[in-house]
Amino acid sequence: MDTKQLAAFCTVVERRSFSQAAERLGVTQPAVSLQVRALEKRLGVQLLDRSGRRVEPTEAGMRLYRGAQRLLALEEQVFSEVTHEAGEELSGTFLIGASTGPGGIVMAHLLCEFQGLHPDLHVVLSVFDTQTIVERVATRELELGVVGAARRHRGVVFEPFLRDEVILACPPDHPFAGKTITLDELREGRLIVMQEGAGVRQLIEDELRPRGIRLRDLGVKLELGLQESVSSAVRAGYGVTFISRTSVESDLASGALVEARVADLELERDVYLVRGAGRAETRAAHAVVDFAKERIAR
Repeated sequence: MDTKQLAAFCTVVERRSFSQAAERLGVTQPAVSLQVRALEKRLGVQLLDRSGRRVEPTEAGMRLYRGAQRLLALEEQVFSEVTHEAGEELSGTFLIGASTGPGGIVMAHLLCEFQGLHPDLHVVLSVFDTQTIVERVATRELELGVVGAARRHRGVVFEPFLRDEVILACPPDHPFAGKTITLDELREGRLIVMQEGAGVRQLIEDELRPRGIRLRDLGVKLELGLQESVSSAVRAGYGVTFISRTSVESDLASGALVEARVADLELERDVYLVRGAGRAETRAAHAVVDFAKERIAR
């Protein structure tokens, strides 16, 4: 079976669009349409429903998609093993994503060191919120991701990578600075939160839910993007925020920010590696993961 046709079909299913699939594959839209139609003709069944605004797989299409993923993963693995056995140095481009906080900070340093050991490899780190990283790994835009929460997604698998602590960061002159406070007191502290999709926000929401509390119950009036935006606002004295300790270590050391704690909230989490489900790991991805785990274990 023509694996190029299968790859085109799988990309259409993942993007729900011929035009976006063509853009992802670096070919024209008619070329993708021809590959999918040739596949449908060969199998004698309709694989995609093109009647709506978005392209959707038929029942037969979903069966083929699941099988095709396994076949494409096997092909990728075979090529990787052959290259590995040939003893070639890592080369090409390795695309990895990380959420802000420990993922972005820790991985940025590790990748700089790793690339220095493999000068022929072009490493590209993209930083987004957790949800975006998960989606981009699922659609194979990224080979690997590092995120602060394991969001359910059928297209990926998660593996615990490192532990991280989330703290309540305050300006040094804030009444909460250096103290342990209650949730009732937190309502009076002008809490600033990150945008939907951020791993820290999901952790806080998960901790509050069993207590019958939602973020809006804490009087939240400011949602300011990701870690850099909220930490900047707190440094300027506009409120307090929950944030990864790793991302503000230098601010805590200099006294620009001070930690507070909230009674009864357990704010430790796993940071996860995220891989595409059914996708064989490339040599570069395998080497990066082994290198990172070794460094973190020290």
